[in-house]
Amino acid sequence: MQTYDSLDAFRDAPRVALDGPVALLLCEDATEVASSFGHMVARGFRTVVVMGAAVPPPGAEGVRTVRIGWRNDRPDAVAAAVNTLIDKGPGLWMHMAFNAEYLFFPFCETRRVAEMLAFHAEERRAAMMTYVVDLYAADLGATGAVCLKTAHLDASGYYANARPDPDRPDTALDRQLDFFGGLRWRYEEHVPAARRRIDRIGLFRAVPGLRMRPDFTFSETEYNTYACPWHNNLTAAVCSFRAAKALATNAGSRAGIDSFMWDRSVPFDWRSGQLLDLGLMEPGQWF
Repeated sequence: MQTYDSLDAFRDAPRVALDGPVALLLCEDATEVASSFGHMVARGFRTVVVMGAAVPPPGAEGVRTVRIGWRNDRPDAVAAAVNTLIDKGPGLWMHMAFNAEYLFFPFCETRRVAEMLAFHAEERRAAMMTYVVDLYAADLGATGAVCLKTAHLDASGYYANARPDPDRPDTALDRQLDFFGGLRWRYEEHVPAARRRIDRIGLFRAVPGLRMRPDFTFSETEYNTYACPWHNNLTAAVCSFRAAKALATNAGSRAGIDSFMWDRSVPFDWRSGQLLDLGLMEPGQWF
């Protein structure tokens, strides 16, 4: 395992060996770090970069593990972490997720992430849209907000708005949408407007000069699109307890929430097929 005390130390290191595809695990606390790490390994990532103060799990056989000290204590901390990794691994496919988040893509139970990305690249795509699907425990009193065994998700309530061009507010950007739903939609009064979107470019190819912005969009316009101009492309999902953790612990929201369950809650069965059936990801032309 390669270890660096800080993001600056990692940035200044003359040589860092990374094998792609690379997964970046951003640890904001110690919740489900081991399961998130193991999920990345199971998906077939060859390098897992663990950033955070939490103690990382032991390395896995055949997987390169990099440990970096990091804290999400500034508005640009996530973007700085991703952009530093981009600079260290030009040409590599990368995935970014927080602890207690889990990547699913079509047919991921039988196909590895490198195989899926190879197909995506053949369609002349260098990034993949992922939808952040909020997970939450069935009984907050018994387990808190995070419980893998009783995880539920919303079966409906998702929608998209056209994304306006910042230079021409009356014009929508081509093939870009702002997606909403899940806990951020149901409890929007507790979520800042800038954090209500559930779309994230969760898989992308690093190229020199590429930058991720604090809102999880990229400096390269085409990276922010959900499909190419010719047909629908693959999309994936990041199933995430992050919103549930925040709503259940933040002082402004926790007193008013005793359960996340509603009449459209369904148990999450940890299968890509369920997410496909609910329309939360798209197989495109990949069968």
